[in-house]
Amino acid sequence: MRTFRNLYKYISKYKGYLVLMFVFAVLSTLFSIISFAFFIPVFEILFKTKSIVMVPPEPLSFSNLSTNAIKENFYYFLNEIISKYSPQTALLYVVIIIIIVFFFKDIFRYLTSYCISPIRQGVIKELRNALFHQILILPLSFYSHRKKGDIVTRLTADIQEIENSVMSSLELVIIEPITLIFYVITLLIISPQLTVFAFILMPVSGFMIGKIGSTLKSYATRGQSKLGSLISDMEETIDGLRIIKGFNAIDHTYNNFKNKNDDYTKTMIRLLRIKDIASPLSEFLGVCLVVATVWYGGRLVLSNQSFLPASALIVYIAIFSQLLPPIKSFSKGYSEIKKGAASMDRINEILDAEEVITEKENAIDINTFEHCIEFRDVSFKYEDTYILKDINLKIEKGKKIAIVGPSGAGKTTIINLMCRFYDCTKGGIFIDGIAVPDLKIDKLRGLFGIVTQDTILFNDTVTNNISFGLENCNEEDIIKAAKIANAHDFIMEFPEGYHTIIGDRGTKLSGGQRQRLSIARALLRNPQILLLDEATSSLDTESEQLVQQALEPLMNTRTSIVIAHRLSTIVNSDEILVLDDGQIVEHGTHKELYAQKGLYTRLCDMQSIQGQV
Repeated sequence: MRTFRNLYKYISKYKGYLVLMFVFAVLSTLFSIISFAFFIPVFEILFKTKSIVMVPPEPLSFSNLSTNAIKENFYYFLNEIISKYSPQTALLYVVIIIIIVFFFKDIFRYLTSYCISPIRQGVIKELRNALFHQILILPLSFYSHRKKGDIVTRLTADIQEIENSVMSSLELVIIEPITLIFYVITLLIISPQLTVFAFILMPVSGFMIGKIGSTLKSYATRGQSKLGSLISDMEETIDGLRIIKGFNAIDHTYNNFKNKNDDYTKTMIRLLRIKDIASPLSEFLGVCLVVATVWYGGRLVLSNQSFLPASALIVYIAIFSQLLPPIKSFSKGYSEIKKGAASMDRINEILDAEEVITEKENAIDINTFEHCIEFRDVSFKYEDTYILKDINLKIEKGKKIAIVGPSGAGKTTIINLMCRFYDCTKGGIFIDGIAVPDLKIDKLRGLFGIVTQDTILFNDTVTNNISFGLENCNEEDIIKAAKIANAHDFIMEFPEGYHTIIGDRGTKLSGGQRQRLSIARALLRNPQILLLDEATSSLDTESEQLVQQALEPLMNTRTSIVIAHRLSTIVNSDEILVLDDGQIVEHGTHKELYAQKGLYTRLCDMQSIQGQV
């Protein structure tokens, strides 16, 4: 199935185990058939239906090796035992041989399962790694209309579903067909006529099992989608608990979750009921097949028009009954795989998503920023809406450039395009005369240090948050960066200092402390271009002053691009760009812009900022 093409790619990496598994499965099935074959002489000894072989058959050799030759030599061996000792002794010999054969059958069955374990776990590991890596490299636009909880569900619940359904059924859908093939060949050897009759009835059960499988996939798709929605609601609720409580929305939030949970539960109940009917239905259909085969085989024996003796019919029925477990297992495995196909489709949606931001084969290394960043007729649209329109801009090295304007004017998009989180729709961005798409992505982003309004910290130590993304950082450098960022003093007040765990998203820290850690992280990378995206807009006055003090030494020694709503923080910039509706409508110094009595003047007046600062 095309649904599992990505899974096949990882399974193929374990060809050695697959070959061994196949060999052991064949050996296990052969020993199983041999064990049943030995019951024929047992019945014939008990019922005394086989005449004594007096003439020794031709000894076995490669030239005369056949089923009939093996059979005749074995019967002669039994007759020798009966002649010398007794039928009871011959029966004991046969029973011991059957036990030995069953022992080897089960040993090879175990070895088959032994080989499947590294395949099962290895494929899931590879799939999880591939999915996580794809999540890291996909463009930010991929996540714009997707809930975080749904993405997490694909990484967790959907992967787990594939392990529980598809990979756990791998042995069934590979091994059981081998067992069925060998059993069918054996049945054809014993009685072709009876076998043809039995298999005429089988398509009915196959059709019914197939219908169950397709229904399972449909309900599984709905179930996993609803589970993703539930997890998204849980995450949003935890993040927004203060608002939920503050607006007395506990009952509303609970009822909304309860209704979705009820809907998900009903879907899963239907799914489990359909899944549970597959096994008993296949078993019932199998029993009907056995009964019909016994009836038809009995007629053949009683009519004396067949070469099928009664002892062979008993063994035939025993072997035919052994078709039921693998058919049942195969149908169960097929149902599980169809159920898991829904999760695989959801995972494929991410694995097959187009990596829009790609690196050219001969991309250029860039380790230093020497001259300028230039925007040439840059336009960018998201879906059908233009965010930026015909931006022309030149940022000289060492300059402090501020970007201001109303919300939604496209300020953050400029930074995103420079870092190549998105590619321009029209025009191009050039660093030292080289187009951004021609540069190696990691080298390009290594030029920038980013400090955003929404500070992203991790549930780790202070040290690891400051040194995030850097290998083998010197502790002295980390402390130096923290001191410059005005963070060292409050860090040392923690019980474990730099080794303190700061909680999920830095919840143990205040807003100003989180922002100063973010600045220390940017400083440690020693970026040549500093990008500040409203870095102080969410802080109180005291915290803002501390953060500004930390930023000043950074901005004085490197190129800085500052997005700000608080205009008091950017009045000393070398140049201020005013964006409105995706276009640069004004540019100049603070005094020049304030004197123009345009949009910038209105923004300053709203914040009580005068032209002389």
